[in-house]
Amino acid sequence: MPSNEQIKQIRQIEIRTKALVNDIFSGEYHSVFKGRGMAFSEVREYQPGDDIRSIDWNVTARFGHPFVKIFEEERELTVMLIVDMSSSMGFGSLHKTKQQIAAELSGVLAFSALQNNDKVGLILFTDKIEKFVPPRKGKSHVLRIIREVLTYEPQAKQTNIKTALEFFNHAIKKKSIAFLVSDFMDLGYEKIIKTVSKKHDLISIAITDPRELSIPKGGLIRVYDAESNMVRHLDTSSQSVQAWFNETLKRRLEIRKSIFISSSVDSIEVNIKEDDNDSYIKPMINFFKMREKRW
Repeated sequence: MPSNEQIKQIRQIEIRTKALVNDIFSGEYHSVFKGRGMAFSEVREYQPGDDIRSIDWNVTARFGHPFVKIFEEERELTVMLIVDMSSSMGFGSLHKTKQQIAAELSGVLAFSALQNNDKVGLILFTDKIEKFVPPRKGKSHVLRIIREVLTYEPQAKQTNIKTALEFFNHAIKKKSIAFLVSDFMDLGYEKIIKTVSKKHDLISIAITDPRELSIPKGGLIRVYDAESNMVRHLDTSSQSVQAWFNETLKRRLEIRKSIFISSSVDSIEVNIKEDDNDSYIKPMINFFKMREKRW
């Protein structure tokens, strides 16, 4: 059972994310995703003004005059949230951890789906599948998703994105919109991302804490890896240590970006800041605008 403090956090996320959806994201979500879900309905005879690209050439050849395909907007989409629950997601140097930001993002996306009469489901993962919540509708279902992301206590510590995506691809047969929410402290998921993105509309949301982007020069410090339990001592005043950190970070970000680009996967970069507007609201708005321009 969630603690009183956790119940309070869930309620705060509900109020905040519902307001964001009502004010900003509901229309953006509909224009970007609902407009893309077009299902074949019927054929009818060509009429002046019809788009010639919609002509059904097989039926046209059979009857000797042009027919066009009619499409209807799919009334129901499936949205899947695939959320990293590894120990590194519990880190936060400011007012919120990466896991708390993930819960708020999940709330925004889940309430957007709810307002558009779509189903939403959840996969929580570490280096194994921690929990699977099948896609459903309803406010109580959305609140359950927020609660799970915010309060679930995983059994494992490490990260395996490949395992999560393989499970998702097997469990969800129908094409869906899938948001992969993680800090991407992992390797070896290149092939499965390409496989999944061919079947589903896969979007990555990469959450980063500012302390993961730079090391303050504070002399000798003790560094603890929450996923492997390894402890290292680093001399942060050393130029070689600073250079090693910056080069390692640069290489990791370049590899991640390259994977997304080569797999045609859109990525939303969420860099946690004091202001939530700068942390994830602006990146989400920019993502929707980019999608609208593309389609």
